[in-house]
Amino acid sequence: MENTGGTRKFLIATHGKLAGGVKSSLDLITGAADNTFLIEAYVDENRSLEADIKAVLDQVGDNDELIVFSDIMGGSVTNQILQHALQANVHVVSGFNLPLVIEIILADTDTPAEEVIEEAIENAKQQMVYVNKLLTSQNQEEAHD
Repeated sequence: MENTGGTRKFLIATHGKLAGGVKSSLDLITGAADNTFLIEAYVDENRSLEADIKAVLDQVGDNDELIVFSDIMGGSVTNQILQHALQANVHVVSGFNLPLVIEIILADTDTPAEEVIEEAIENAKQQMVYVNKLLTSQNQEEAHD
């Protein structure tokens, strides 16, 4: 869905305080943004995950887009979001990492969300590297030169 005059908004929804940590890192790297919502599920027993999801969705207009980052595919947070957010203007990305979130948040809003998400996922996969193995491989190549 191409952005049609609305705002691209973001939700980081995780078990526990991971969402807050990710938001803290985002604020340092990209600057604070008021279009990013957080749900830290199961931290406060007086808060309902369903109510938190509804509160976010109530702030997303018909012309807005919402990109949701959830922590675990098949986890309760993702499953609850899917029950309430299967709408054309809502995109759910599960199993995120920080480079993925940064790339999507900084993407040009004129680029369709689907395209931004697919490219960011491919790029984010490249950020997951077993560094010890990489260094060992580089050291072996240098020894053979």
